[in-house]
Amino acid sequence: MDLLLLGYGKMNRLVEEVARERGHKVAGKVDAGDPFPAGWAAGLVAIDFSVPGAVLEHVERCMAAGVPLVIGTTGWLAQLERVRALAEASPAGIVYGANFSIGVQALYRAVAAAAAALPASYEAFVWEAHHRAKQDAPSGTALHLAGLLRTGGHDSGAIASTRAGSIPGTHTVGFDSPEDTLSLTHTARSRRGFAAGALVAAEWILGKRGLHEFSEVI
Repeated sequence: MDLLLLGYGKMNRLVEEVARERGHKVAGKVDAGDPFPAGWAAGLVAIDFSVPGAVLEHVERCMAAGVPLVIGTTGWLAQLERVRALAEASPAGIVYGANFSIGVQALYRAVAAAAAALPASYEAFVWEAHHRAKQDAPSGTALHLAGLLRTGGHDSGAIASTRAGSIPGTHTVGFDSPEDTLSLTHTARSRRGFAAGALVAAEWILGKRGLHEFSEVI
């Protein structure tokens, strides 16, 4: 599989490393302000770990060229319906997600099950922590977790966020009552898990159309 990396920061550098270990080739890289390489559309899958403001342009270019796209960037969901329309009009597909960790997908399912099982008398909360350079707070993962709580009949209240040091990512969902507390936590030890998940998504989206969440892949 030949890859075009959109954004060349810490995440896509790891994607490049893990891709080579899996036998894939990085055919091009587009960082902020760079032009797309000549002939870039031929036989590629694009992986976007850029910035929120660049996502829509990347979607427009990839969908117009029929290039499948994996979006790991967060903070762009206000444009979700426009992205959906572009994907539906293209022969190529898109996978997006707030978090490409396979462990986080398991956390989502555990939180949904707990929210459905516990009565509303349990007060729910969400806390997340990331490295100081992460731009969006709360994280996309935390927002998704809060949405799962609402679906299960619980109000998460305000999401607590921490930005410090080089924390790859920690997310905790709690359910508290006078009798007991249930806590569900995922802690990333490195960003390699996110890179591996993005590559799994890139392999999966080949030959598919439309807009898909990463939860459909795992």
